[in-house]
Amino acid sequence: MTNRDTRDILGGLFLTALGLFAAWYAQQNFDIGNLTRMGPGFFPVGLGLILAVLGVFIALPAFFRGGEGTNVQWRTLALVTASLCVFAFTLKPLGLVFSTFAAAFISSLADREITWRNRLLVSAGVSLMTYLVFSLGLSMVLPVWPWSP
Repeated sequence: MTNRDTRDILGGLFLTALGLFAAWYAQQNFDIGNLTRMGPGFFPVGLGLILAVLGVFIALPAFFRGGEGTNVQWRTLALVTASLCVFAFTLKPLGLVFSTFAAAFISSLADREITWRNRLLVSAGVSLMTYLVFSLGLSMVLPVWPWSP
């Protein structure tokens, strides 16, 4: 069988790699402790190993069944990655509201069916919800506006 389920294979291998990395990082940087006196690294190591095992459980059966090929939407991948980078680099200088608006707007460009008016409305709505949840609801200390301290 040459046409394997590449979606599940790649997804499972990614989860396995992510879980192993998380477990390794937590083990290297935090004290694990023991079962009676757990350290701060015990929980992340355990979760990382569980994630790695679940990734194997997803990928292993996919090697033995057929599936469709993976079609990567490169434009969508680039726009969503760019929106994350824009948010990360503009959060401090522009504040939460404007950086969230920019990130939501850029990521909405991946959908070709949405109108420009709806892009603006969605971006404004996401910015408003982000402000309400993180600044007001959770009281996180984030610069809300460019002129915020």
